[in-house]
Amino acid sequence: MNSRVNRLAMAVGVVVAVMAGHAAAQAPAPSENATINLIRLLVSSGVLQQDQAQTLIQQAETEALQARQAASSAPAAHPAEPGDVRVPYIPAVVRNQIRDEVKQEVMAQAKEENWAQPNTFPDWASRISFEGDMRLRNESRLYSNTNSNEFFDFAQLNEDGPYDVNQFTNSTWPPILNSREDRENMLRLRARFGLNAQLSDTWKAGIRIGTGSDSSPVSTTQTLGAGFGKKDIWLDRGYITWTPSDRLSITGGRIANPFMSTDLLYSNDLNFDGMAAIFNHPFSNDLSLFGTLGAFPVEYTSDASTPSFDKQDSENKWLYGLQVGADWRINNSNRLKGALAYYQFDDIEGQRSSPCEPWSGDAECDSDGSRASFMQKGNTLFLLRDITLNPSVPSTDTPNPQYVGLASEFNLLDLNLTWETDLFNNMKLGTHLNYVHNLGYDESEMRKRSAGFFANNLDENGEIESGANAWMLSAALGNSMDMLKQGDWNVFAGYKYIQPDALPDGFNDSTFHLGGTNAKGYFVGGHYGLADRVYGSARWLSSEEVYGAPFEIDVLQLELNTRF
Repeated sequence: MNSRVNRLAMAVGVVVAVMAGHAAAQAPAPSENATINLIRLLVSSGVLQQDQAQTLIQQAETEALQARQAASSAPAAHPAEPGDVRVPYIPAVVRNQIRDEVKQEVMAQAKEENWAQPNTFPDWASRISFEGDMRLRNESRLYSNTNSNEFFDFAQLNEDGPYDVNQFTNSTWPPILNSREDRENMLRLRARFGLNAQLSDTWKAGIRIGTGSDSSPVSTTQTLGAGFGKKDIWLDRGYITWTPSDRLSITGGRIANPFMSTDLLYSNDLNFDGMAAIFNHPFSNDLSLFGTLGAFPVEYTSDASTPSFDKQDSENKWLYGLQVGADWRINNSNRLKGALAYYQFDDIEGQRSSPCEPWSGDAECDSDGSRASFMQKGNTLFLLRDITLNPSVPSTDTPNPQYVGLASEFNLLDLNLTWETDLFNNMKLGTHLNYVHNLGYDESEMRKRSAGFFANNLDENGEIESGANAWMLSAALGNSMDMLKQGDWNVFAGYKYIQPDALPDGFNDSTFHLGGTNAKGYFVGGHYGLADRVYGSARWLSSEEVYGAPFEIDVLQLELNTRF
């Protein structure tokens, strides 16, 4: 841009000088050297081509010779007075060339900066921006033939329930997860479109919509097919942000994950409902401190109408999060970033009900609302309802319709460390370590809370098979991690280990082990830029159970990704 402006200014200056010369000069003897030097200057500035310049130089020499001959036979010129301006003679062809160049430069700049047609667009148009992405995925889910085939789908049980667990009054099986039959070549689509509005210097708002097979919080991927039926669109984000200073912003609504984290704990598609304050304090060009404080409602007790005069107490579930971290640029080639977070999931665990009598007409028990609103699989669960026996029938004939709830509390410490380094030939290496520990895990409290009515994660002796720790180590190598340009590429690999109650199973990655906890295994893959903002991906994930019956799952994903 500076080069173009300099050329433009020079050309305009020459034209002004020529015009001034016509007004003030009285047929002075032209300077052949000055004209030729000017033409050479235009060549070096990129205004003229070399072949054009050679023709102009020859013409300038001829016209200069003719001018000198005419001057020698003309009367003597009036002596120059103080203040007179004498300008070297500029051939007409040069003046025309300069005029055309100036016109082209000015019109190009006017078009680019939109000042040739002011007020063409309304004010709001300059404050609105759009973003979006689309991903087409072919996914295959491969199961081991040696897997157990008795894994209950407790999430579906809660959704469809209550389910009668008394085998004498209910001969049907509860929902059972698929654990042996492969699902190959599933074509899936993710499409998201967002609008961002800069309302003022300190306020902005945004909305994003996205696809999704259901209301799952951890995936906006839509499985295609279903008889070519139309697909659902969901509100993926909707937020308002106030930025009172360069170091602080406060956001509320349905917002992007405000924490430094990985999909070990929070899926990459997960958005948060609530409010977060985010700060960033630089100490120098190489070191800064950052942090996030947030409060997020996970679930409110429903006020839906039920055929009962006695309603459940309001037991609202919240997530409170606090994270602090530092970003240190060690030198031009190395960067270290780390953060420690504490997440308290308040009242997310289940509660054993007071004695209740569904068989006598009770529509609900007082702890039904403590069941998790969304689960994947892996957490230790227990039966929520304390149902009394019907005295009018044999003890074995009292139906026992049940929901299940989380047995453990979840108060998490989350440590994240990343190291990025520049290698040879524009290569970059990035590594990430993520460790999660559940401070709320206590087996004695779990037994007390459940009254011993566990639904899963018990061995043959009735001992709890669980744990409070999860970790992931990953690395990526390539010439780019953003994948915005054609030819960008990277490869990655990593390992995950997640004990059953290390974290809530409802919010982490839905691909590894097809979501949830009680899983360990590795993942490998790579990306390649096919064009600007278009790249292909391949990913292989292999996992198995940490405790319990055999459950091995391999997932292959082939993707085409676009951004706009």
